[in-house]
Amino acid sequence: MVIAFELALTCYFISTILGVLELVKGSKATSRGMTVFAILGFTLHTLSIVMRFIQGGHMPVANLHEAASLFAWSVVIIFFIIEIKYRVGLLGAFIMPMAFILMLSSSILPREINPLSPVLQNYWLWIHTLLAFTGDAAFAVACGTGVMYLIQEHFVKAKKLGGLFHRLPSLRVLDEVNYRLITIGFPLLTLAIISGAVWAEGVWGTFWRWDPKEVWSLITWFFYALIIHLRITAGWHGKRSAIMSVAGFVAVLFTFFGVSILLKSMHEFK
Repeated sequence: MVIAFELALTCYFISTILGVLELVKGSKATSRGMTVFAILGFTLHTLSIVMRFIQGGHMPVANLHEAASLFAWSVVIIFFIIEIKYRVGLLGAFIMPMAFILMLSSSILPREINPLSPVLQNYWLWIHTLLAFTGDAAFAVACGTGVMYLIQEHFVKAKKLGGLFHRLPSLRVLDEVNYRLITIGFPLLTLAIISGAVWAEGVWGTFWRWDPKEVWSLITWFFYALIIHLRITAGWHGKRSAIMSVAGFVAVLFTFFGVSILLKSMHEFK
C-alpha cells in the first residue's frame, strides 16, 4: 500500500515535470510522456486507495492524509474525462501539478489508519463524500482552465502570438470548458450539501448546525451560484468568469483544508 502510494506520487511528479517542459517547449515526446505517467500514477494511486480500503474496512476519508489523497485522485479522474471529451491541449500541464501538490500534502500528513467514528459508519458517508469530492474536483479543473484562459488572453492582448499561444486552446474553447466544469461541479456540491443535511437530521435531529465546514461549504455554494447567475443574466464570461473560477477554488481549498486545520469542526479530519 505504501509502495503503491509512493510510486503514484513519483509518477505524478514526473508527469508534472514533463508538463512544465511541455509549456516551455512542447514536443510529442513530452506530451505523450506526461500522459503516460499520469495514467500510470493514477493506476498506482487507485491501487493504494483500494488497498487502504481493504485494510481499514471503510472508505478512506478518516484523516486528512486519506482525504487529500482521495481529492487528488478525484481531480485526475475529472481531468481524464475532460481530456477525452474535449481534447484541451496542455490541460495536463496545469492539472497534474495540482494533483501532485495534493498528493505531496497527503504524503507529509500522518498516515495511520483510524477507525471511523460511529456517526460516520453509515451509507450516507459514501453518497455525501463522493458527491463532495467529485464536485470539488470539477472546480479544481475549472480553476486550471481559468488560469489557461487568463494566460491565453494575455497573449492576445499583448499581441504575442508565439509558440505557447498556438499550443493553447482558443479563448472560446477554454471559456466553454470552464463553464461546463462549473455547471458539473455546482449540482454535485448542491447534492453534497443536501445529502449532508439529510444525514445530519438522521443523526442529530437537525438539518443544519452552523458547523464551520457547513458554513464554508454554503459560502462556496453561493459563490459558484453567483458565477452561474452572472453569466446567465449579465453575460459575464471570458476573463471575468476565469478569474471567478480561480477565486472559487480558493474557497474550495479553504473549506477543505483551512477549516480542518484552523477551525474546530464536526467534519474535522483526525
